[in-house]
Amino acid sequence: MIDTPLITEKQTSLTRTRHRSLALVKSPTGLAGLTIIGLLTLLSALSFIHALPYDPIEQNSTSSLLAPSADHWFGTDQFGRDVFSRVAAGVSNSALIAVVAVGFAAVFGTLGGLVAGFYRGLADGVIGGITNVLFAFPPLLLALALASVFDRNWFTIAIAIAVVYVPIFARVTRGPVLSLREIEYVKAATSTGQGRAMIMLRHVLPNITSIIIIQVALSLSWAVLTEASLSFLGLGTPPPAPSLGSMIFEARTLVYVAPWTMIAPGAVMILLVVGLNLLGDGLRDSFDPRNRGRR
Repeated sequence: MIDTPLITEKQTSLTRTRHRSLALVKSPTGLAGLTIIGLLTLLSALSFIHALPYDPIEQNSTSSLLAPSADHWFGTDQFGRDVFSRVAAGVSNSALIAVVAVGFAAVFGTLGGLVAGFYRGLADGVIGGITNVLFAFPPLLLALALASVFDRNWFTIAIAIAVVYVPIFARVTRGPVLSLREIEYVKAATSTGQGRAMIMLRHVLPNITSIIIIQVALSLSWAVLTEASLSFLGLGTPPPAPSLGSMIFEARTLVYVAPWTMIAPGAVMILLVVGLNLLGDGLRDSFDPRNRGRR
């Protein structure tokens, strides 16, 4: 007797992930987003491994405001610091803050949305009330208020940005959970005596993972802009650590004398935001079941 191999849930998940990855690569927007983010990741990695051509914070008065050349690809600023090295370090710092902020927001926002949508009642009312209060404030104004309260460092800035995006994840998660709690297999799991926490983790959460992943990609771009806005207003990454927003702020008086000091960080920030948005669109298309038959 020949044993027929069983298709396990893990194998099915791996197959689904492989198909979605191929769909993402085949998507023009997804491929463009992956390419841009990959290049910027390599750029920021130079800062992490200390492989930059110059120290991004070391000043050199004899090399101030040099135009782009073979020695200084993006030129130098008014303090003689290499703009390319500072842009690479700025991308690294901005990306770190954005990833930590969105990570915290995704964890706590998703947990709140799960509890609100699955338990409903009092839990839904309390969590919904908190999210409505947070939504009442303009995101940048709320981030400014929170960032001004705490001591300035990259972690407190990330937490301030995370608070802004927690209600977004809670709202995005709650709607699908309300529908999933009425699905037959969820009701069957409830009738067999499984705990609500286990049902949420095993049967509900895996079915909203795609929504969370797409929201993470889109929120990262907004988090980068929020961090840049805080740095531009003087409440972001404290000096001398470079940030794309603070570099643009410092270059505002040099735009006619040394335009490269503003063009370089501005162009890289635009690329980072556009790349994350394209990646988010590509992920949305790859997770959309209506597009599977077209590829």
